[in-house]
Formats: sequence, structure tokens, C-alpha cells
Amino acid sequence: MRKKNIVTLIIVLLLILVGYLLTSIAFPKNINRYPALVLLFLLDYYVWGLFKKKVFTYSRLIKLLTAFVYWLPMLLLLVSTIVLVFVPGNQWNPMARSVVFGSIFSFYIAKFFMAVVLGLTDLVRLIDKLNKLFLNRKKPVEDTDDTPVTRRKFLENIALLTGGLVVSSMFMGMFKWVHDFTTKRLSITIPGLPDAFSNYRIIQISDLHLGTWSHTDPMEKAVAEINNMNADLIVFTGDLVNYTTDEAYRFKEILTALKAPDGVLAILGNHDYGDYVNWPDAGEKQKNMEDLYQFYHQIGWKLLRNDHVIISKGMDKIAVIGVENWSQNTRFPRLGSIIKAQKGIGQVSAKILLSHDPSHWDSVVLKEHQDIQLTLSGHTHGFQFGIEIPGLKWSPAQYMYKQWAGLYENESSQQRLYVNRGLGSIGYPGRIGILPEITIFELKS
Repeated sequence: MRKKNIVTLIIVLLLILVGYLLTSIAFPKNINRYPALVLLFLLDYYVWGLFKKKVFTYSRLIKLLTAFVYWLPMLLLLVSTIVLVFVPGNQWNPMARSVVFGSIFSFYIAKFFMAVVLGLTDLVRLIDKLNKLFLNRKKPVEDTDDTPVTRRKFLENIALLTGGLVVSSMFMGMFKWVHDFTTKRLSITIPGLPDAFSNYRIIQISDLHLGTWSHTDPMEKAVAEINNMNADLIVFTGDLVNYTTDEAYRFKEILTALKAPDGVLAILGNHDYGDYVNWPDAGEKQKNMEDLYQFYHQIGWKLLRNDHVIISKGMDKIAVIGVENWSQNTRFPRLGSIIKAQKGIGQVSAKILLSHDPSHWDSVVLKEHQDIQLTLSGHTHGFQFGIEIPGLKWSPAQYMYKQWAGLYENESSQQRLYVNRGLGSIGYPGRIGILPEITIFELKS
């Protein structure tokens, strides 16, 4: 190893150590985030070698601008992490929060993919060196640095191209596709459905995550589209907010305008319980929940907390059952109870269950409640990233959830599950390939 590289390595290690000590003293509650910052810094430093090599052959001004732009995401990450200690994220301006954290996330995803390609480049170089060392093979002429495009240079160019494509796609997802609402129309046959409910129309929306919306205009557009569909019933399957109830207040008038003849029914999702906030005490957390219940009352949506609603047409009836969050993953709340929700339900011809997490269907509904013909869920967002074209449906969500987007059926019991892709976003404030969804069901007997 060259002396210069050794000195650089020592300096980097000293900076990491000093950073850890300063963080533990100034921000002890955030010390658990430090390893992630170190990993991102090492990722930055690794990919920086490519940029330095490619760009530092031009003017001094270009060098400085390139360095500033390249290291800006790390600077933003450090500054925002410090600011978050004093000003919680839910108190930031929504637009500023989305732009800052979305940009940081986008650039680091791009750098990650570049690092993968560069890692392949270094692996190829290592294999060549090992071959030369142990097998006494000379390096092929076409791979020397004197040729116009060596294998190493080709992979480095691929890394740059990959980074550019990824970051441009991420920003398109943030500023265009995130509110590119799509409508899914499905005809659902329910065995035993009374003729009076044939052609009954239900609209499902899910996962609004109001804290992520940078402004209110797209929500007005979505509400107008939904109202124009003239459904009989609207259901919302959880995750109104990201962290706290006050994220919803600026949307109060807009959401109040959402109307249907049989009303708007809603349930809670895992984010609605305030579990992602460090509350000063249990009382503050409970007050946040009471505020959420009151908000639903104020906008005219009926919140079902392990409860049901009977919808009647003459002598015919169907039931819509709404449960609190229940997940197969134990890190999410398990408060949903179908037994409690069905108490006093009486004789009905069809039952529709609203349950936020689709894992509830496979784990509980199919095994213990075969009288529930249709379950509507959300939660997965389809990972907000994937491919959905004729003949191909793929997303990383499928490696975490057995049912992650669209319609699923159990053939033996004829029970169905629909997983809505969500109308909002969480984490990355954008969508790529998996667009925000409004679903309209037409029931058939």
C-alpha cells in the first residue's frame, strides 16, 4: 500500500473515532445512528474515487463545483441529523422535509448502485492480479491501460451511467410519479351476495401518510376524482399519518369533502398509533390518539375499531367489519380482533373485512373466519418501487409479503384479498413503477 493511502486511511479512522466521541457527548440519544452515518461516509469515499478520476482533469472551477455537489448529500445528512435533535421532523415545513430527505435518499441509492458496479470493477482487477501472481499469466493486451477502452474503464463508465439513471429516476419519482394517481377497476363476485347489492360500488383508498405530502393540491385532485366516481361506499384502510395526528390538520377541509351515499368508513394502520415517536410520557401519546379519534369525527368518517357497520337495502344486508392493526410481524401492533368486531352482527349475507396489514388474511382470516368473503388491505405500498407491465409483476415487496399488491384468491374457500398500493408514500417521498392507487370494486352476486 502506498504511503499516501496509508496516511489517508489513518486520517479517516481518526475522523470516525473523533466523530463518535463528539456524538456520544453532544447527542447521546442519537449515538445509535452513528454507524449508519459511518457506512454512508465510507460509501461516499469509495465512489468519490471514480468522480475524482473522471472530473479532476478539467478547470479548477469544475473541480470545486463537482466536489461540492458530490459531498452535498453528506453535508445535508449531517446538518439535518443535528437539527432533528432540536426540531422534530414533524415540525419541519412539509415541502422542505420532502425535498431534503428525498434528495439525500435519492443520491445515496444512486451511489449504492454505482458502488456495486465499482465493486465488480475492483473484483475483476483483483482476479487479474491473482491470476498473474499465482498462475503466471500475463495480462491480456486488450485489458491494458494503453488500449482505448479497457474492461476497467468500461465498467467505470457503466457505473457513472448507472448513477445518473438512478438519481434521475428517483427525482422523477419524487416530483412527478408520486401524485400520478391511477384507478384500478375490479368486478368481484361474492357467493351469496343479495341481488339488491349486485353492482354495488365500493372505493378503497389506503395509506395516505399525510405527513409526507408537500402541499395540499394533489389531495384536492384525488378527492375530486373519487367523488366523481359516484361510489356507494368509500373505505380507507389505515395509515392516515406518519407519526402524529397534527400532520392531518391541514387536510381537514379537503378530506371532509369526501362523500358517498353510505358514508366513509376507516380503520387504523400501524403508523396511526404514534409508535414511531419518542413521547415524553404515556399521557402525551394517549392524547395524540384521542386527537386522531376526534379528527375522524370532525371530517365525518366513521372509524371502526374492532367494530362493524350493517348496510341494508330493503330486507337484504351486508356487513363491513373493521379491525385495528394486526400483523404477522410482531414489531407491528396486534390489536385487531375479528371476534370482537363481529359481536352482535346477526345474520348477514356477505361480510367484507377492512384490515390494514395483508398478513392478517393468510394468518387468521383464512384459518378461522371462512365466512368473510372479501378482505381489503393496504400497508405494503407495493414498496413504492417495482415493475407492473403485462406479463411481469415484480417488486421487492414480494420478498417481505406473500400478498403485496392486487387481488388474491383462496380457491378452496373462495375467499379474496385485495391489497391496495396506497395513495401516499413513506420514507422515500416518491414512486417508481408502482403508482398511487384508487381502487373501485363492483360487487357481483
